Amino acid sequence: MTAWIVLPISLSAFSITGIWIVYAMAVMNHHVCPVENWSYNESCSSEPAKHGYPKSCCTLDDIPLISKCGTYPPESCLFSLIGNVGAFMVVVICFLRYGQLIEQSHSSWVNTTALIIGCTNAAGLVIVGNFQVEYAKYLHYIGACVAFPAGLLFVCLQCVLSYHVAVSVLDFWMAHLRVFLTTVALISLVLSGIFFVQESFLLQHMTAICEWIFVIDILVFYGTFTYEFGAVSNDTLVAALQHSNNRGCKSPGSSSTSTHLNCNPDSIAMI
Repeated sequence: MTAWIVLPISLSAFSITGIWIVYAMAVMNHHVCPVENWSYNESCSSEPAKHGYPKSCCTLDDIPLISKCGTYPPESCLFSLIGNVGAFMVVVICFLRYGQLIEQSHSSWVNTTALIIGCTNAAGLVIVGNFQVEYAKYLHYIGACVAFPAGLLFVCLQCVLSYHVAVSVLDFWMAHLRVFLTTVALISLVLSGIFFVQESFLLQHMTAICEWIFVIDILVFYGTFTYEFGAVSNDTLVAALQHSNNRGCKSPGSSSTSTHLNCNPDSIAMI
């Protein structure tokens, strides 16, 4: 068992705890209404709420969407930090999982695609975390449209790979758990998209709840990689780097020789 086993569970614990702290800060600073609030109005009194007390009157601008909670300072600073650190950890997890499957002689287009999609998910998270919806709406929505579908596609591909490499009964149970988590993520994301385009206050609030379910569910899915990461070693990273480099190598007959000269496996093994 190696120290890499801490990485997936750290991503889940850090991100889930972090976004709930952001939510608590946003509620305390009256930037959003509590998630248990279901009463919204077309217009509210301009009288500010007392500090430390929840809003007594809420509009659609106060719906506690995750990105809405991280719009204004000081919580926006923590939200950006969570997005950046979380995205980095996602990339590392995706790369290690990619290398681990290669070590097990399960190199396939599904594994390669999962790596690409996972990195795409991380890129979307960086955009979402650093471009707040109130100040850079279009960039924020682009990031969300990249991060959410990519996150869902990544967990779908990992479900396929989990069944493909399963050997023991425990492996199959983990694959079953991941299918359940993926199903919850799919349902919540679809419902969130459907509710988001509606004008009903009730459905808009349901959008926020579905979004929270989706994000937490995906983070829990990443945490399940703790099950496999006990077997990850430095050789796993070398295998992933070597395989990635070999895919870019050209044959001796290629018109370009610079790429071929840089693809010596011995030099990669020294990393």
